[in-house]
Amino acid sequence: MSNKVRIIGGEWRGRNLSFPDVQGLRPTPARVRETVFNWLQYDVVVSRCLDLYAGSGALGMEAASRGAKSVVQVENDAQVCRQLKQNTELVATSKVKIVQQDVFRYLAGSAEKFDLVFLDPPFAKGYAVQAANWLEDKLWLTSQAKIYIEVESQLKLTGLPENWTMLKHKTAGEVAYYLFERLDE
Repeated sequence: MSNKVRIIGGEWRGRNLSFPDVQGLRPTPARVRETVFNWLQYDVVVSRCLDLYAGSGALGMEAASRGAKSVVQVENDAQVCRQLKQNTELVATSKVKIVQQDVFRYLAGSAEKFDLVFLDPPFAKGYAVQAANWLEDKLWLTSQAKIYIEVESQLKLTGLPENWTMLKHKTAGEVAYYLFERLDE
């Protein structure tokens, strides 16, 4: 029933996090996470981090392990949220907050400013661009926020906010992943 993902760096390096077998949940592969956190090495420490479609929690927990000041993980599935809570208890952290809610309902709420956002929606649903625009339009981002987006490799990311600059992009098998920086208009 339970699958595992290993934290690859920081305070909890080597710790295994469990995640339930839920349709559509696919943790970011370790080699992709390693690349992403190399890209972000100077941006994680003391950042306020938002992990949308948290799933296994690998991205948000990796950020917390590497010194993020706070991490909010948003996930709709109740079973997945229970496991995310158990994982935060396993490493005894209060830096990670779990919010069980639909991502768009969460983004429609009152905005907080985040320095770093992980956006890894379920594939083939078209959520990435809409969520990106809501992050921008509803004022969820600090002036030079970094936004990581992970989507299916055949998806063309068009229609993103115009003040976002792509810093990095790679493909690994079925996964395309991007790092953007938000610039004040």
